[in-house]
Amino acid sequence: MTHDHDLELTPTPEQIEAALNPPAGRNGGDLVVETLHGLGAATVFGLPGQHALGMFDALRRSSLRYVGLRVENNAGFAADAYGRVTGEVAPLLLSTGPGSLMSLAALQEAAAASAPVLAIGSQIPVAGLGGGRHGYLHELRDQQASFRDVVKSVHTVRTQSQIPSAIAAAWESALSAPHGPVWVEIPQDVLLAETTLPVVTAVDATPHDLVPRPELTAVAADLLANAERPAIIAGGGVVRADATGKLRALAERINAPVVSTFGGKGAFPWEHPLSLQSWMEDRHTTDFLEDADVLLVVGSGLGELSSNYHTFKPRGRVIQIEADAGKLESNHPALGIHADARLALQALVETVAERPDDTPPARVAAVLKAVRERIDAQELTLEQEVLASVREALPAASPSFWDMTILAYWAWSAWPGALHSAQGAGGLGYGFPAAIGASAADPTTPVLAVSGDGGAMYSIAELATAKQYDLNVTWLIVDDGGYGILREYMTDAFGEATATELARPDFVALAESFGVPGVRTTPETLKDDLAEAFAAPGPRVVVLPALLRMFAPTHLG
Repeated sequence: MTHDHDLELTPTPEQIEAALNPPAGRNGGDLVVETLHGLGAATVFGLPGQHALGMFDALRRSSLRYVGLRVENNAGFAADAYGRVTGEVAPLLLSTGPGSLMSLAALQEAAAASAPVLAIGSQIPVAGLGGGRHGYLHELRDQQASFRDVVKSVHTVRTQSQIPSAIAAAWESALSAPHGPVWVEIPQDVLLAETTLPVVTAVDATPHDLVPRPELTAVAADLLANAERPAIIAGGGVVRADATGKLRALAERINAPVVSTFGGKGAFPWEHPLSLQSWMEDRHTTDFLEDADVLLVVGSGLGELSSNYHTFKPRGRVIQIEADAGKLESNHPALGIHADARLALQALVETVAERPDDTPPARVAAVLKAVRERIDAQELTLEQEVLASVREALPAASPSFWDMTILAYWAWSAWPGALHSAQGAGGLGYGFPAAIGASAADPTTPVLAVSGDGGAMYSIAELATAKQYDLNVTWLIVDDGGYGILREYMTDAFGEATATELARPDFVALAESFGVPGVRTTPETLKDDLAEAFAAPGPRVVVLPALLRMFAPTHLG
């Protein structure tokens, strides 16, 4: 990314010569890819369509790496994961109408998870804009309206000269705290028309820092230093802001136990003496947090999954640090600090007085012991052994991406460390295409995807993508013959389940038909089969037929 001090406003003679004599054969699509390159993009995701061909034609004249998926929603999930693991903007190229609309569920997940995705879609020709019914292919009365409630910002282009500025503004929006997806749309004829505009080179889109107000951090520091039973909830904002070191420094300075939300997994060391880990759906954890006289919430809105389904009722003073102003005090009254988590935690570390207290580790150990005893009493050995086998097989440096499936719900609470899932918006089909996006970001490191058989069917087409780009993605499919968690929910609520049982293919044979090696495993051989898959180059599929159960909830009674 180019910063203000890097920009040279007075062009050199060579730059003047290049500007006055741009290369022939360029179109509006070239302005798109040149701007992306000038902003620092290296990889783009997408799927071509008739109105967007100007952008895709320009890719062959650029150094950008293109990763094409088979379904737009999956391309969005791949871009989401790329943005999560790199912290960089992930460009996503789409076509008008059906192509663009197919990405909405993925963009909703990116918005919920604050992943910086820059979606650039085509539009009908300029003459058709404005809501008239001209009968163009893919025509919508107001395509932007479909995106406004999903993305952070919407940017419309009507002329070629507007392309660099619109994309730069969207890029800045995507990277400004809180990160998130943005939408740019460009008419077909603007993309296709030959251009005589100079090649886009230096582009500035430096995001603005979201700095905390010092009088608020001073009050927060005083509250924390003088608390008797402080506690911290670490949300996804800590991870996205690269603030894990600041969080640990603060927790150790004030001796405050830390619980990580499902979106904040990896924000705090799992085995640290102050770590309450991630048992957010357990009443023992909820009770502990309610008993805190000062509760610091960092990078979380305390939504449904982070509040034990809104049963959490804090009795002490709440301090909430949140980059999304709409989430400040949205669920609980608090000292609201609108700021980037890293900058706010840095301010607290620098100002808070040290708080000596040797009791928190014992209190933390007591809570974790009570949680373990509650789980152990439910005879869920299979589930815990399966999760442990996956953890033991996965290389330490490898990221994992989890679909909405029972094993993922276990992982939210019990997986020791960072993971990525679709729990922000809760749509099916995330795991495998997201793993593809992460593998595109780092082709040298094996990546794990986890799906149920129902969620896997959303993503089967991407086996072709993984094979085409020879990506090191191992896909674990837990086959229980249906939508397992919905089966449990319906059986518990109504006595029997409806519409949850699924016919499904032989996943191993299906994978092999794409040229992807597959293996059917058992709980006893799972660790070895996964380890072998991770060690081999290219994509692999491991299928585990198993009927897993969830641990009992604590929010219903």
